[in-house]
Amino acid sequence: MDEFLRSVQSRAYRIAHIATGNQQDALDLVQDAMFKLVEKYSDRPEAELAPLFYRILTSKINDLHRRNKVRNRFRRWLFDDPESNEDPIQTAADEFGQQPEREAAMSESMRRLESALEALPMRQKQAFLLRAWEGLDVKQTAIAMSCAEGSVKTHYSRAIHFLRERLAGHWS
Repeated sequence: MDEFLRSVQSRAYRIAHIATGNQQDALDLVQDAMFKLVEKYSDRPEAELAPLFYRILTSKINDLHRRNKVRNRFRRWLFDDPESNEDPIQTAADEFGQQPEREAAMSESMRRLESALEALPMRQKQAFLLRAWEGLDVKQTAIAMSCAEGSVKTHYSRAIHFLRERLAGHWS
């Protein structure tokens, strides 16, 4: 189990970070998914761990999006100051000390890819990340996403077509 968790931690973090756009949320989601996998499924064969883990992670990501949707509804209502043009998220201190120079040094290819991935609908994004980045097959991805194999194929195909169109000329 430890070896499996070590092997997926960085990729799982990347998936969660792309899905949430927040480092702390991504770390929390991956940690919660790992705990749940160990707690509930540590007796399962190793071949079943990847689909189970990504299904748990996907559920955690969906739960976070649902909670944030509800919270933002109330935050907007409670804390909306029509006279303030200041965005509290944009003015918050960066606790990780990211330097603008470092951010600017990120390659153009990765920026475009991340931007294109963010533009994908959630299900297409999940299908693409699980199939292309994680290397899960259609059946494992269907288990992880709690949907039919045909749906995985459709979501993945649409994601690939969108990404090819969006990134045309940038990657050969």
